[in-house]
Amino acid sequence: MIDVFEQLDQSLFLFLNSIHNESWDQIMLFISGKVEWIPLYILLLILIFLNYKRKSIWVILASALLILLSDQISVQVFKEGFQRYRPCHNLDIKSIVHIVNNKCGGTYGFVSSHATNSFAIATFIGLLLKKRGLKWGLLLLILWATIVSYSRIYLGVHYPSDVFGGALLGIALAFGMFQFLKKTLFKKASL
Repeated sequence: MIDVFEQLDQSLFLFLNSIHNESWDQIMLFISGKVEWIPLYILLLILIFLNYKRKSIWVILASALLILLSDQISVQVFKEGFQRYRPCHNLDIKSIVHIVNNKCGGTYGFVSSHATNSFAIATFIGLLLKKRGLKWGLLLLILWATIVSYSRIYLGVHYPSDVFGGALLGIALAFGMFQFLKKTLFKKASL
């Protein structure tokens, strides 16, 4: 059964990864970047300050802790625990994987840290903004996390299951942090 799943995952990866062109290569590199999203992070900080005023410091500290946890768990527990080669390091398909600018990343890929981190922050901040009446925030942030995650498949560094697993891990961690914040720091006042 596991072999069938891996074959399907690999086939889906090869199909999605084969849909590329030079223009999209640069766009996906941009989407997959970290510093490129600083304007979005600044916008989220502004929204947090506008909606949480004095409580903003707790939201920012919880967000920082969430990213630290999501990043470390995705690498130390999952990547190091499962040791599943990235597609661009898989000797069986390496020669047909489309990678951009020879950037393959570390050896192991399950789960995608990009997916874990982006879904963690998107879900957490989205839930916080939704509580303040900004219902569109959660949807837009999940859309952003989905695009970032897809870019990892396009760039040849993650299988779909790496991305899906990372998204689930990020969402679970975000819900956990949201509940923690709600039950501890904000228990007397509305979140």
